Amino acid sequence: MRTKSSYSIGEVSKICGLSKKALRHYDKVGIIKPDRSCGNNYRYYSRSSLLAVPVIKYYKQMGFKLSEMKEVIESGDYRTLRESFKSKLTELRQVEEEVCRNYTSVKDWYDLVLEAESVLHYKVQDISVKFVDEGTYCFFDQEFSYDYRASIINIEFTNYVESIENEITGPVIIRFPDYKEKMNGTCNTAKVLQKTLRKCRSEQETHFGGNMMVSAYHIGSHENITETYERITKWAAEHGYTLSPEVYERYVVDYWSIQDSGKFVTEVLMNIVEQR
Repeated sequence: MRTKSSYSIGEVSKICGLSKKALRHYDKVGIIKPDRSCGNNYRYYSRSSLLAVPVIKYYKQMGFKLSEMKEVIESGDYRTLRESFKSKLTELRQVEEEVCRNYTSVKDWYDLVLEAESVLHYKVQDISVKFVDEGTYCFFDQEFSYDYRASIINIEFTNYVESIENEITGPVIIRFPDYKEKMNGTCNTAKVLQKTLRKCRSEQETHFGGNMMVSAYHIGSHENITETYERITKWAAEHGYTLSPEVYERYVVDYWSIQDSGKFVTEVLMNIVEQR
């Protein structure tokens, strides 16, 4: 770059890779002012002003707003510099935590879509016994009236999670106290479980898993999920398994992400008490 005493706005734009519009805006807010502006509105910049552009780009890279840059650059003392950088670190840490929570939520739902696609593609409806990893969940006890949509997209549970300043992620799981009552249409209570992005207090959380369970996927509408219950209980009896009363429905893909109930995928899980 040939050294000159002054540069036109066009030259600064070309040399520094910055638009004329941006330079005019910087002039307006007082962060880079031209040394002279003639009556014809031409702007001329000194070499010192020119060299301020990389500094501004670097501060922008760090996330500083123009108003913040101006304060830091013009401060002239370490205390202001230190406090400005400390404040920005706190702000960026909060942004980092938010991005991390967003990533976790999207990744959890992405994994559920992959699971559902695999179940649908291979028509996975065989009954199996598997170890379910233990997890910690936020929970909410409520009445159940066989309105699956209202139970899964749950306004009361959503409000509760917000009231404890938390956020949800992953599949909704509903625990019913007795699978026989559930099959007979007489179940009137349920416990809604879902993982949260922040740790809950002990009284707000419950645990699920950590043991062997009988598992079967139900494909399609929840209105006929009793058919899967019947398959499980028949299979358990044939193979000598005694099941505990409670049953869990884990909604892999449901009203949250797709409206075609024929493509719903739900995993039904029952605890094993013993095998004869």
